[in-house]
Amino acid sequence: MSTIKKEEGYHRPVLLMPSVDALDIKPDGVYVDVTFGGGGHSREILTRLKEGRLIAFDQDPDAKKNIIQDPRFHFVDQNFRFMRNWLRMMKCEKVDGILADLGVSSHQFDSEDRGFSIRFDASLDMRMDQQRSLTAAKVVNEYSEEDLRKILREFGEINGAGRMARDIVHARPVRSSEELRRAIEKHLPRMKEHKVLAQVFQALRIEVNEELEVLKDFLKQCSDVLNPGGRLVVISYHSLEDRLVKDFMKTGNFEGVPDKDFFGNLHRPFKPLSSKPVLPDEDEIAANTRSRSAKMRIAEKLNETSR
Repeated sequence: MSTIKKEEGYHRPVLLMPSVDALDIKPDGVYVDVTFGGGGHSREILTRLKEGRLIAFDQDPDAKKNIIQDPRFHFVDQNFRFMRNWLRMMKCEKVDGILADLGVSSHQFDSEDRGFSIRFDASLDMRMDQQRSLTAAKVVNEYSEEDLRKILREFGEINGAGRMARDIVHARPVRSSEELRRAIEKHLPRMKEHKVLAQVFQALRIEVNEELEVLKDFLKQCSDVLNPGGRLVVISYHSLEDRLVKDFMKTGNFEGVPDKDFFGNLHRPFKPLSSKPVLPDEDEIAANTRSRSAKMRIAEKLNETSR
């Protein structure tokens, strides 16, 4: 219990026990937590390992403060889109399970200067990796009206994205969260203001961090990295992520179209272990409201002969 409390100040792990249970951990296995954050999932994984090994990734410099002092644990301060290359450099070609808890950590949402939350009037940053040059401010102030419209429509799933983009361009320069809110104020329906504003922030955050492309790169690498019978567990927080995860686990691609050979045999790297996502229960949602949108999907790596 004390281990979990220690890291809850940074980020309360979502679906902690269900996700680690889903990895079906072998005491001598090798596992990867690609979204280390506060280390909640990693700590629980370590309780189930004996001579096994855990490798964790996180690009946020603040996550380094939570590094676990354990000889079985290795931390890589990189984006998980580079997972396969780093595992190879570490002489770790294959692993037995991979866990990804996508999205923004509680720590990042609560850090006012990072600009992730609609609760603060902050500068428009939204970078998960502070070394990146692209910020939300650059997107808002330098992208063309057409590119803004595309981002708001595709990544924010916003109705009237074209009109909203036009008003943002007319309001330039837009330097802070509050200035952005004022620029699009007439597009924020009464009683749904926070929902639509959150969609705008989501769209900008996805663009700044290339989140969907990173997720695609990561999922494709999982096919090569996992041992047959190994588990892939992914927790997502919005429909764009969940759709990619669902389609990839089901078909091995992001179009959701089954790949069949001449004889009609299905070729896919994974077998989904449930038709529907695992959701937080009422107790978890009551204790951590940020878990309410979480969806967890689980898949098992297939043998070449069983595909």
